[in-house]
Amino acid sequence: MKLTKMSHACIRLEKDGRTLVVDPGGFSEEDAAVGADAILVTHEHPDHFDEGRLRAGLAANPAAEIWTSGAVADKLSAAFPGRVHIVGHGDTFTAAGFDVQVHGELHAVIHPDIPRIANVGFLVDGGRVFHPGDALTVPDHPVQTLMLPVMAPWNKIAEVIEYVREVKPQRAYDVHDALLTDLARPIYDNQIGALGGTDHLRLTPGEAADV
Repeated sequence: MKLTKMSHACIRLEKDGRTLVVDPGGFSEEDAAVGADAILVTHEHPDHFDEGRLRAGLAANPAAEIWTSGAVADKLSAAFPGRVHIVGHGDTFTAAGFDVQVHGELHAVIHPDIPRIANVGFLVDGGRVFHPGDALTVPDHPVQTLMLPVMAPWNKIAEVIEYVREVKPQRAYDVHDALLTDLARPIYDNQIGALGGTDHLRLTPGEAADV
């Protein structure tokens, strides 16, 4: 499986000539969803869900479909009937040849005064890749490659390190990193790498790795 890091929280997975895209939001490239055979969206926040990018992806491939939370589906279902599927914790499905399990229910707490919204994480191909969205969900399944939300208004580095320790992936690649400046990256790289207990890796937007 080829994993390509897009900007911020978006990734592209390619296998057997088919492409699965996760979270092509407003901080990602404008064509982040173009070329996708299937799209997964963890939640409705604009850095993960951008209606224009999704519409571009669905228009470019009339066979492409989306799996997501109810809140996101409500914004798209009327325009793309039959192509948008609501999923929740415990669901399993196949998208573009990838086997997907859904883990998690709620977005992490940003502040007690801010209501929590639905957030679904996606475990792909039996744990080859796990994208938790905006939550520190620990799936009840071994994870080979963890997409690690490294910097967000709702987390701190101690929580990120403990999350890596709890999931125990073979490797962790940074996502949710658009808010992290290049000056600060070495701090995160050194501390997570030294304390997380796994290979902590980073791909620049457009860079790919085999997983």
